[in-house]
Amino acid sequence: MNKNLIRVLLIDDDEDDYILTRDWFGEFQADGCELSWVDNYADAKQAIAANQHDIYLVDYRLGIHNGLELLREAVVNGCAAPIILLTGQGDREIDIEAMKAGAADYLEKSQLTAPLLERSLRYAIERKQTEQKIREQAALLDIATDAIFVRDLDDQILFWNKAAETLYGWRKDQVIGKKTPALWQEKNLSRLQEALRLLMKNGSWQGELHQTTTSNKKIIVESRWTLVRDFAHQPQAILVVNTDITQKQQLEAQFLRAQRLESIGTLASGIAHDLNNVLAPILMTAQLLESQLQDERSRRLIPILTANAKRGANLVKQVLSFTRGIEGERTLLQFKHLILEIQQIAKETFPKTIEITTRLPQNLWVISGDATQLHQVLMNLCVNARDAMPNGGILKIIAENLLVDKNYANMHIDAKVGPYIVISVIDTGLGISAEILDRIFEPFFTTKELGKGTGLGLSTVLGIVKNHGGFINVYSEEGQGSQFKIYLPAQQITETLEELEPVFPSGNGELILIVDDEPAIRDITKTSLESYNYKAITASDGIEAIALYAEHRDEISLVLTDMVMPSMDGLTTIRTLQKINPDIKIIAISGLASSDKVNAAYDIGIKAFLSKPYTANQLLEAISLIKNHN
Repeated sequence: MNKNLIRVLLIDDDEDDYILTRDWFGEFQADGCELSWVDNYADAKQAIAANQHDIYLVDYRLGIHNGLELLREAVVNGCAAPIILLTGQGDREIDIEAMKAGAADYLEKSQLTAPLLERSLRYAIERKQTEQKIREQAALLDIATDAIFVRDLDDQILFWNKAAETLYGWRKDQVIGKKTPALWQEKNLSRLQEALRLLMKNGSWQGELHQTTTSNKKIIVESRWTLVRDFAHQPQAILVVNTDITQKQQLEAQFLRAQRLESIGTLASGIAHDLNNVLAPILMTAQLLESQLQDERSRRLIPILTANAKRGANLVKQVLSFTRGIEGERTLLQFKHLILEIQQIAKETFPKTIEITTRLPQNLWVISGDATQLHQVLMNLCVNARDAMPNGGILKIIAENLLVDKNYANMHIDAKVGPYIVISVIDTGLGISAEILDRIFEPFFTTKELGKGTGLGLSTVLGIVKNHGGFINVYSEEGQGSQFKIYLPAQQITETLEELEPVFPSGNGELILIVDDEPAIRDITKTSLESYNYKAITASDGIEAIALYAEHRDEISLVLTDMVMPSMDGLTTIRTLQKINPDIKIIAISGLASSDKVNAAYDIGIKAFLSKPYTANQLLEAISLIKNHN
């Protein structure tokens, strides 16, 4: 079968007209037309419904019916093939109605010739094929995932595809004839003007645009503009293809954040060992001095020094935990003790012109939280209060229980029904102006002089409080002081007496080998052990340790060794010592107490692990554990 054969059906009730038309087909200049004939309305309907012809020639007069009726019915029933209406004398009104009804052409029989008929058939087929291509192209535009639209040079929308409806939320009938700035409220008009200038100059433009959808959602699109010209090569319209890259941009931002955090984590891990080596001798020296100093004020200051050395170590761990994506350690806390500790530090270090008072109920509920982080919250707020009172004033820290009910929760968006403790930090200082009150929790926002504040204090406070499931309310007036109220979810358990730290037994003159590359660590550990009736010798690295152990093997009962050392690291040192004596007792020590280090130590048979800096009691506890381990 010839696929290029044009199958024509003549619908005419006059056989003579059929014979004449057949003769004209024989005169056609080009081959490829096949003529069929039906002579009545009913057969014509069936033939058109069978969809076996490429084009129809329909006579206007068909008995009691007419060709215009047949044309309309065929179009309603989905006939896609072109239909040419034939009229006897040429009636203008009938011709107009035929074109309105969807006729491809109309021909007057009295004027018809073979060339005219052939041309009409060819044009009708070509127009239909062109229309089909346009429909297919339009369908492709509608199934495209990019938003595609055409606008004229006055910014009015001429075409709008389905993806544009999906992206922006406006239907086609809502936007045709509208101007684009009215649709997504472009703010950077200068950028659009520059884009239009480059488009007119180069014929195309590409760039990012920030737009708004009908639901006020902010989106970022990669926009590509192409200038469409008419037959005279004059600018006529602009074809716009927009790709939504909002999610891509967000993912890129998350990736960059993750990279920054990874870099911070690498840096923090690198300095943690050295920083803990600095804190360890401070902590252990403070504990030794506590038993030797007789001056009452100095004895009061030593516990502060000890507590803050421990807190410094915890802060290092906290940074490491943060960079590894691990939350701080949560325990049940009695907030009263944190407040009393802050009060003591403030009284010792704040100007004497600031009066510090606290009001703490005996039945204050407990919370589940990270003591180091919450200490940082109180410290930041108190330091800010101090800075707000350069000429002195009153600083109050008040704690109270609050049972939030449904009514209260409805009035405070961040509150949930249940028990809270409320910590109020109140000062009589300069206050905060209404203009900046809404910005005080923004990172890096500060009203302090250059070099006197980073702007991270309050943003850190907010982050910690939110991480604990709480919220903050601030009340302040310029010249009238400020009040920060911290709300933390609580458990309705009243505080109990604080348990005393257990005291572990002293030694019986056992010799302990201390291996560490930091002289201060070696010295203070040796002094501490000797204070508790142990003997100690020291080695600065693994090589020296192995030599000393080989010399004093029968005397040394225990080895304390750092895991990170030059020349020979801790793991290699431990393995070598174990080869000399498989039953050797070893305590591994490190400023980087990562799970990898701990697991590696346990995998080679280590039974105790100490994380720098450690207290004397923690050291004695580890020694006691090893001594009692079979």
